[in-house]
Amino acid sequence: MAGYDARLTTPENYRRWALQADGRSPPYAMLAAQVAQDPQVLSFLERLPETRRQPNLLFAAARYLLGRPADLAALRELIAGRPAELTAVMRSHRTQTNEAARCATLLPALCQLPEPLALIEVGASAGLTLLPDVYSYDYAGRQVPGTDPEAPTLRCTPIGPVPLPARTPTVTWRAGIDLNPLDPADAEDARWLQCLVWPAEGDRDERLRGALAAARRHRPVVHRGDLLDDLAGVAAAAPTDATLVVYHSAVLAYVEPKRRAAFAAAVRDVGAHWLSNEAPGVIGPVEPIQAAAGRRSFVLVRDGHEVLAATDSHGTWIAWAD
Repeated sequence: MAGYDARLTTPENYRRWALQADGRSPPYAMLAAQVAQDPQVLSFLERLPETRRQPNLLFAAARYLLGRPADLAALRELIAGRPAELTAVMRSHRTQTNEAARCATLLPALCQLPEPLALIEVGASAGLTLLPDVYSYDYAGRQVPGTDPEAPTLRCTPIGPVPLPARTPTVTWRAGIDLNPLDPADAEDARWLQCLVWPAEGDRDERLRGALAAARRHRPVVHRGDLLDDLAGVAAAAPTDATLVVYHSAVLAYVEPKRRAAFAAAVRDVGAHWLSNEAPGVIGPVEPIQAAAGRRSFVLVRDGHEVLAATDSHGTWIAWAD
């Protein structure tokens, strides 16, 4: 779910987000719809840069300050009584949702590539999705064991002819790039990630805690940098005897279209396979596959043009192309 479309008004953005969140987090869907028609909250948002008005950022910042998910009354009270604090959190933090379950939708594509793998994730946040070999998986009863028995088991419903692997891939090297890397061992960074989890979303809180613990054990390296400017430098450190894979989920929607095109060229220049897991249209003219008709989805694309699957944005299902 992209954060904020500058072509739309703030109320229109919040109404759109409410529709997208409906069925996934009813409390936040209701809150977004209420914000869309609340003069007090809208006035506060209009004082922020457009890049800082996203519903996910506002709601996470409010939770960060309140210690609980906000409703409209709590949000109004926060804006009236602590506007400077709320503004500071929204200006200093980013929507760095690090949903480990997205690994379940990336795994079938990763396992189709020659092993061993060298992984680069752009927009890696705390590196939780840099560990696809570490987690275990449950695809509607089909078990795929990971390398760390203490790591969470990620559950994902396969739809269509998903090429489910028998095991996780061999990964010999991994690195992330992020403008503001988060440290899974840092209590405040972990708390911010927990604030980005929406209420009434099942076991996401528990899964995040388990993924953070796995990341503390395995310590994936996440470099502070820009996905375009620093990709070549990070890629140069990858072992030459491994298949280099560059991937991302829900990242390029926050990048200007011209830089998206330049990033695609940069991936080709480093000789990597490219897995993009983004909303339709983000990387170009690719469409959701028919197997996911009626579902709001991301599109899993290989090398910028080959549509592999439609995926749930938080990894709960994958619909493979026929």
